[in-house]
Amino acid sequence: MTEDILKKIKQLPPLPESAMQIEAVYQDPDSSFQDMVKILEKDPLLTADILKAANSPLYGFSREINAISQAVGLFGMGTVRGFALASIVKKSFSLDLSPYGISNEMFSMLSKKQHGLMTAWCLRKENKLLGVLSPAAFLVEIGKVLISQQIISDGKQDAFQTALKEIGDVEAAEREIVGVDTPEVSATIFAQWKFEEGLVDVIRNCQNPEKAEEADQRPAQILHVVRVAVPINGVITDDSIAAAKDLIEKYNLDMNSFDTAIENAK
Repeated sequence: MTEDILKKIKQLPPLPESAMQIEAVYQDPDSSFQDMVKILEKDPLLTADILKAANSPLYGFSREINAISQAVGLFGMGTVRGFALASIVKKSFSLDLSPYGISNEMFSMLSKKQHGLMTAWCLRKENKLLGVLSPAAFLVEIGKVLISQQIISDGKQDAFQTALKEIGDVEAAEREIVGVDTPEVSATIFAQWKFEEGLVDVIRNCQNPEKAEEADQRPAQILHVVRVAVPINGVITDDSIAAAKDLIEKYNLDMNSFDTAIENAK
């Protein structure tokens, strides 16, 4: 981790009280479905953001979700926690992703598409992993915001664009120009905010799942596949699908469920 990026992370404001309450409820083994609903319903703006996310066509529900209790019932506490944290965390950052050649809207859609694919793929057979995977899919790319700020402050936009074109790998270009990549920055942010170690480990090692703790390797593999399938511009292509399927075979993950999920995502 470079000193400049680490300084930016340490200067981030603490998470708001609403996020801390959500985390406390989620981490409490004695908490219930209704405990989560009560916390979320206290914040009308957050409720609106969650319902907007839950009603995205990416999830394929045929009828409108119009209550937090309904969203928690359909998606589960882990996924709704992901919706909530994504909304809260992204409001903590000033976004300018111009060095990556994407707009703020494209960046937001990137996270939504990655999360939509991951949820559709895992909802049935990997449901127990969604407590970690849901926030991970929404938040793994947030490190790009601080990397982008560093590129701009260093005046290295042109050098970064050149590296992106020549290397063809976003994380490798980040390491060449800034000295750090998105998963490492994102993981360090969430470690500072004291998110659970498993979530931080999955995000940090999503490019190299074998380096994660044994319990975190499968969710790190799934996150790796999703990030390959849905690249930085948010456009799923035949090439990105083929690369994702190579990883699915390597990691021995469920190909049939992925095929169904990718068709919906496309």
